[in-house]
Amino acid sequence: MTEVRLYESVEDERLRFAVILSMTRGRYVFCRHRARETWEVPGGHREPGETILDTAKRELYEETGAINFEIKPVCVYSVTAPENFDGEETFGMLFFAEIESFEPELHSEIAEIALTDTLPENWTYPDIQPHLIAEAQRRGVLPPFTASREKAAGGAAKR
Repeated sequence: MTEVRLYESVEDERLRFAVILSMTRGRYVFCRHRARETWEVPGGHREPGETILDTAKRELYEETGAINFEIKPVCVYSVTAPENFDGEETFGMLFFAEIESFEPELHSEIAEIALTDTLPENWTYPDIQPHLIAEAQRRGVLPPFTASREKAAGGAAKR
């Protein structure tokens, strides 16, 4: 069973991941990896020598093509799952970004992004991402979605 915990802070060296909840022009931003049919929130692993903020900025650019944006930390999260990292609790920083503009084309492993008012139905990480979204909403960082059972790509603008 996957367990997600939320923290205000942890030691910086423990932060291995950045996840970036994003909006543009009042719509939420989700992405779909080329190798999957599922939707996810932009994010990824911290590279050696990066600050966690630099990780978030790099991942947001790589996975959405965002070039002008404001980004801020929301909270620290951890994930413990028997099938990941030998069941070790791993930590990441949750961010929120308001994207002003994107590059015209994606240049990464991401096949497409969806700009939508609704939550995806088909998550890549269904035991993690909804918890992070709920926490951002609880903190007032992310506004509520208009519906939760519709597919993100259905009726959404795509890039």
